[in-house]
Amino acid sequence: MCAIADYPRDVPEESPRLGGVPIEPGLINVDALGHFIEANLPQLGGPFQIERLGEGLSCLTFALRGQGWEVVLRRPPRGKLPPTAYDVTREYRVMRALSDAGAEVPVPRPLVLCRDPSVIGAPFYLMEPVWGAVVRSELPEVLSTTPARRAISEHLVHTLAALHAIDYTSVGLEDFGKPDGYLERQLRRMGELWDRARFRDIPEIDQVGRWLGEHLPTQRASTILHGDYKLDNVILSLTSPPRIRAVVDWEMSTLGDPLADLGWLLYFWFESGEAAFDLPVATVTDREGFLRRAELLERYVERTATPAGHTRWYMALAGWKIAVIMEGAYRRYLAGVADHPAYVSLEQAVPALAQRALQAATGGLGT
Repeated sequence: MCAIADYPRDVPEESPRLGGVPIEPGLINVDALGHFIEANLPQLGGPFQIERLGEGLSCLTFALRGQGWEVVLRRPPRGKLPPTAYDVTREYRVMRALSDAGAEVPVPRPLVLCRDPSVIGAPFYLMEPVWGAVVRSELPEVLSTTPARRAISEHLVHTLAALHAIDYTSVGLEDFGKPDGYLERQLRRMGELWDRARFRDIPEIDQVGRWLGEHLPTQRASTILHGDYKLDNVILSLTSPPRIRAVVDWEMSTLGDPLADLGWLLYFWFESGEAAFDLPVATVTDREGFLRRAELLERYVERTATPAGHTRWYMALAGWKIAVIMEGAYRRYLAGVADHPAYVSLEQAVPALAQRALQAATGGLGT
């Protein structure tokens, strides 16, 4: 990672630079951010550097480094976004609740939230950094052994089970969502998002949406949901054996059916011979040592004493949701209001996401 524009800086506000490369205007008002830090985190302050972090396609992440201090900033992408999407205020709240409660689920410690979009151009929050490995297409050497891969798989399941075991009322999240009727609301809301995002023919999205409505299961429990729980949304220690240092990217979190998180994890878990998407998501799980989807499911059931029915439905829901969300992102990209270079790959990736969702619905992915 490289350092970027100092604060105060001599670059015009309409052309901020990250790592020496011009970025889309409006992402960070660096001067206003400096004044916010001085007012709200007086132990910091002074000149700082800022750089863009990560390859994700949702909220944007930046590292801020000053004299003797370092924090991480999260903000939504720019442009007109769907209602409730990319909600960093929800992310801040759930992480604050888990951090303050000393929950078994590790998260970065949030520091301060700014709801006022006039400060840097969007709501944002600052948190303490957690450094480690985010695994996508490659594994660091220390994580490349068969025992390490197995440990990663097991820690992912155990951490998810620990999240779902938390009494959300005990950590102050009783009003964080409406747990009853979660599945019905998901189908309705994502159907509305698809109507808003639709601009080309992707028949698999329509097919899966109909199938989900026709096979809606009965919700058996309500817990805190991460909403985007998968391998590349945890930070791993570079130790042997590895451990999860933090679970990140909570902007889709809410209260609802815990099997929705499990289905999301299984949908994004690739096995041998399965084609990966041309997207910045973890693709290494087909390698020797990683548990298979059926083994992940078995361990989750053991940890939670949860019946394992309707797994295909929850995996199909995950694929349908991400296809709809990414098609909305692709539409914004074509309209010139999304700045991530990986969005160009969504022309082919969204149909691939939808096709995998259809495979899940018809039993083609197994468990």
